[in-house]
Amino acid sequence: MARTSQRDRAQRVASSGASRSRYSCRDRQFGAIQSVAPTFGVELTPINLRDPGEIERASSAFARSSNGGLSVTAAPIATAHRDLIITLAARHKLCAVYNLRFFVTAGGLISYGTDVYDLYRRAAGYIDRVLKGEKPSDLPVQAPIKFETVVNIKTAKALGITMPVSLLTRADDLIE
Repeated sequence: MARTSQRDRAQRVASSGASRSRYSCRDRQFGAIQSVAPTFGVELTPINLRDPGEIERASSAFARSSNGGLSVTAAPIATAHRDLIITLAARHKLCAVYNLRFFVTAGGLISYGTDVYDLYRRAAGYIDRVLKGEKPSDLPVQAPIKFETVVNIKTAKALGITMPVSLLTRADDLIE
């Protein structure tokens, strides 16, 4: 998290947890977070995002203890309830990290993830190639290559967080 000292950083993180599907991207993301959390001395708590009531109850329960943060992984349900999740993070003073810029432009604290606009630009190149006669099955599968960090300065101030200068200078965009 973006705290300034070991004592001040989040020691507990709630993350949008496992889904019911064994092929869920969210499961893999949660698994990756779960595997590195002990390295940072962080206790990880899964939060299921099935409906607004559950999101609210889980967030409130998690926020009862101090030194907590929130990691929102990629999931359609998180996107659908973006405003609720951002509101609850602010209400409970939880430092929250999201996977997409669109959470931060709506008032979230920080995001690190795929530059979606770059994906669209690259998809246009694929469409161009198909329209010029290439077979889609002959085109290589591409993974994202451009990632971005976006920080909402206004939200950081509201949470009483001083963002490290090193983070601010490396961020791709600062929302004020």
